[in-house]
Amino acid sequence: MIFSRGTIEGIAAALAADGLILRGGFRFAGDEAAPAGLSGAPARSVLLVGQAGAAPWPHFQRWFERQPQLVANPLDTWSREVIGAVAQEFGARAVSPSDRPYLPFQQWAMRAEGLKPSPLGILMHPTYGLWHAYRGALLFEEEIFLPEPQEAIHLCDTCIDKPCMKSCPVDAYSGQGFAHEACLGHVRGPRGEPCRSGGCLDRNTCPYGTSFRYPPEVQAFHMAAFASL
Repeated sequence: MIFSRGTIEGIAAALAADGLILRGGFRFAGDEAAPAGLSGAPARSVLLVGQAGAAPWPHFQRWFERQPQLVANPLDTWSREVIGAVAQEFGARAVSPSDRPYLPFQQWAMRAEGLKPSPLGILMHPTYGLWHAYRGALLFEEEIFLPEPQEAIHLCDTCIDKPCMKSCPVDAYSGQGFAHEACLGHVRGPRGEPCRSGGCLDRNTCPYGTSFRYPPEVQAFHMAAFASL
């Protein structure tokens, strides 16, 4: 395949039909241990696929309602189907953040969009804040020439109060990292209803990207998946 601006626009249009967007990409260096492409040869380029806000949610819901039985990890399954179909159309190998062995999606994302992690570990986006995600990637055995990403303004550096570190009742996030068991116990417990129904309190207090904040039902879905409820 010869890549052109039209090809990338075609990929973007195919993803947009399900509320997904391209999230940048890059070429692997010649001496880099790149993952395999479609034929098994090392990939030479990657395009990341994700979302801004909850745009894919209506598309996912319609798909989920059509399933004849309960699907394990339904959002991952839907994402693989949608991105896999686009990969097939454009001659790429589709990969997912939940594939084993894990691929370095966060490092790829920082490289593709010039982002840095927030204190919560989620990458901070200058427009979307914490309300975005990466759903997969397209690996190509051709070189795709993309402009080098500009390093994004890291909004966490401008935030003095850091409300995202002060709202959790069990201080799940701190300078020592994420207290997974404390968070999980709280969410599953009697005092965890606000988190179960409306999402992570720390994440929701972030002042950036609030117009992209996931609706409560979307946050409840993700929290139920996290807590295996």
